Amino acid sequence: MESFLNNKFYVFLFVFIGFIGCKNEEEKVEETKPEKEELIMYQPSEMASFMNAMYVYNLQIKAQIEKGEVPVSMPLDLMTLHSAEMTKGNKRTAAWNNVVDVFIESQKAVLDTLSNIELKERYNSSINNCLQCHKTECTGPIPKIKKLLIK
Repeated sequence: MESFLNNKFYVFLFVFIGFIGCKNEEEKVEETKPEKEELIMYQPSEMASFMNAMYVYNLQIKAQIEKGEVPVSMPLDLMTLHSAEMTKGNKRTAAWNNVVDVFIESQKAVLDTLSNIELKERYNSSINNCLQCHKTECTGPIPKIKKLLIK
């Protein structure tokens, strides 16, 4: 009889534990995962894209000058600076237009093989014109632009 009571006790214990386990599962609140935000790919404006292209171009020119080579062509249409769509919140001002015209002339001067001014000086003058504009308009890329200067 004693073994019957022990078996009955164990059966009761297992049923009780199973009941508690099932009850806990029922009490669990189904967690809802927050919906993932739709990722929006950054699309630079025409002007930002053009400025990035200008940076790459000037980086190549810098490397050529440091190797003692003379740059001969400009693959970019600098007049795009007057027509490219600006980044949201920015617009062309009279001061901006004046600085852009000076910058265009200084970029053309870098390629002027008949100039009496040293190539390195003409190039650095062009980069300094970039910096001059960016000091008033879009200050973010100034540290990047400074790296273009030839020391």
